[in-house]
Amino acid sequence: MGKIIALANQKGGVGKTTTAMNLAASLATLEKKVLLVDADQQANASSGLGVDLSKVDVSVYDCLIRRVNPTQAIYTTDIENLDVLPSHINLAGAQVEMMNIPRREQLFRNMLQPIKDDYDYILIDCSPSLGVVTVSALTAANSIIIPVQCEYFALEGISKLLQSIKIVKQKLNPELEIEGFLLTMYDSRLRLANQIYDEVKRHFQELVFKTVIQRNVKLSEAPSHGLPAILYDADSTGAKNHLALAKEIIQKNK
Repeated sequence: MGKIIALANQKGGVGKTTTAMNLAASLATLEKKVLLVDADQQANASSGLGVDLSKVDVSVYDCLIRRVNPTQAIYTTDIENLDVLPSHINLAGAQVEMMNIPRREQLFRNMLQPIKDDYDYILIDCSPSLGVVTVSALTAANSIIIPVQCEYFALEGISKLLQSIKIVKQKLNPELEIEGFLLTMYDSRLRLANQIYDEVKRHFQELVFKTVIQRNVKLSEAPSHGLPAILYDADSTGAKNHLALAKEIIQKNK
């Protein structure tokens, strides 16, 4: 049975989508069967893994709102073992449409149920908000990875996110756990980055991943080529960091 991991932080620009697509690619490289579910209306994770958005007929929106079987929306990628359930701009309207659907928090769980056993890991790239789509994704997830940017306002908003996770856990999904806090965009030359690292470590202790995602040009360039870093430049720091993260997650879930 596959483990469902949501990547969420309502603060934008923390490297959430970059982590989602590169972690998915790294897990697949390590011979795990992986599905990346793009639950962000910007659909960057989909295009970053080579999905041509202009040719997407069935997306996560159709699976959630129109109850289309997700197998009709899944795309294969250039990496063996890695599939994508792409997003669409229509997902922006799903926030409103879902408000009228009974038990809307269960939509994601219901959507993934038929395919959960087909994968080792299902990663959900959530949008940078705590709207109803993200709440539904957290209701379906077994755990959550929280990317934290190594910059001044890093911890701002985390308490709100933790409060939301607590409410989802109490009312909708008692099994939801924090997989870990992941420090992203780390630059060891900056004193501030080291201060943020120490502060996050002090606050959350063993919940912080040992792996840190460093600032890396190749990591930024890769999505414009429709490739994860591991295919764009396997020797880059970004590719190596995400491979180390994937190994850490596999080890943790043995």
